[in-house]
Amino acid sequence: MQKVFDFMEKYLMGPMGKLSQKQFVRAIMAAGMATIPFTIVGSALLILNILPQAFPFLEGIWAATFDRFTNLYMLGNTFTMSSLALYFNIVMGYELTDIKAKEYDLNLNPMNGALLSMMAFLMTLVQLSFTEGVFVYQEGENMINGIAYGGFANRLGSSGIFTGILMATLAVVIYKWLVQKNIVIKLPDVVPAGVSRSFTALVPCFVICFAVIVLNGLLILTGYDLFSIISVPFGFIANIADTWYGVLLINLFIHALWSVGIHGANIMSAFYQTFTLANLETNMNIMQGNATGSYATFAGEFQNMYVVMGGSGATLGMCIWMCFAAKSEQLSVLGKAAIGPALFNINEPLVFGVPIIYNPNLIIPFILAPSICSVIAYFAIHSGMFPPIVANVPWPTPALLGGFLGTANIMGAVLAAINVVVAFLIYLPFLTNYDKTLVKQEKEMAEAGA
Repeated sequence: MQKVFDFMEKYLMGPMGKLSQKQFVRAIMAAGMATIPFTIVGSALLILNILPQAFPFLEGIWAATFDRFTNLYMLGNTFTMSSLALYFNIVMGYELTDIKAKEYDLNLNPMNGALLSMMAFLMTLVQLSFTEGVFVYQEGENMINGIAYGGFANRLGSSGIFTGILMATLAVVIYKWLVQKNIVIKLPDVVPAGVSRSFTALVPCFVICFAVIVLNGLLILTGYDLFSIISVPFGFIANIADTWYGVLLINLFIHALWSVGIHGANIMSAFYQTFTLANLETNMNIMQGNATGSYATFAGEFQNMYVVMGGSGATLGMCIWMCFAAKSEQLSVLGKAAIGPALFNINEPLVFGVPIIYNPNLIIPFILAPSICSVIAYFAIHSGMFPPIVANVPWPTPALLGGFLGTANIMGAVLAAINVVVAFLIYLPFLTNYDKTLVKQEKEMAEAGA
């Protein structure tokens, strides 16, 4: 094990540590930590809302109690987790501006950076098309003036985080360049600070607004926008979804996208979900004697049952370890706060709070653990050693229970348990190393404070 640590320290942690000091990465990690309250509160309310899906015997109780207030209390979820991209974008703009102001010794105002970033991001939410020489709002059943909505505006949720990061970066880079070149409106020192600050942001506001308009227009002319263009390279997944290497690629892509702030599951599920539903129907018909042939492997909630136990990245074992074994205050406290949601496959508090995204210390296991678990589960079922999936299981069903209910066989729970352990063992060396780093940082901060 010591040799493993030495190898990682030399070839992985060193280069990754340097990467973590880059301005862009530091700003994103700060934004992730700032969203912790929103993810924890939103997760708690989401659990309250979905408990009957995981435990059907609660349906009657919920219908007589909590369901009467769903629209009221789920406002808390809508404007926390379901608006996460907006908070991420604002904090990213603030932090990146603050970092650049200090490191380049520039008169940049972080609040201006945050507001300019938010403006740039909000301008990308509306879906337009170019029809007969005119830019028009896209229409659809769940759209109002070009804004797609579900519980709220879909693009404000976690699927919009990557675009939020891009727009914050674009806005701050333009803002910094204009200040460096002294292309701003300056007022005398006697003018109140609030007024002076607003006029300093006037030229950057115009330039950033114009830049986003041009960028949006060019993309719309090609038939895409910043959100939709992300999914273009992954269309081929549909053709290989029901193979071991297809399942592996799906999970590699999901978590590689997640690691840079893109909701990979939302993108990839659009390509494979029709196959898993069709395969589930096939398995149900074979089990009931209405059809013959071989059971399909990649079916139903294969992902939630065997791959992303605890949430994207297969972080359930990691969260449990943080609760009981982490020595740093940061990981210990966050683990205890996140364990409830993690049991129901909700791990935004970890993904954005540790944080995992853009964190060079944890990106490798975050991608590797679920990818390996997907291959283990595929061959375990395909070989006939473990039962096929024959029932649809709600996604928030806890890991081992989901494996049992989805297969109607205790061996399904055993396979889920095996993958929880495998994923944790992949995380362990990275986690312990990151925990040591945080302990050292906390000690230095305590000494500095004293």
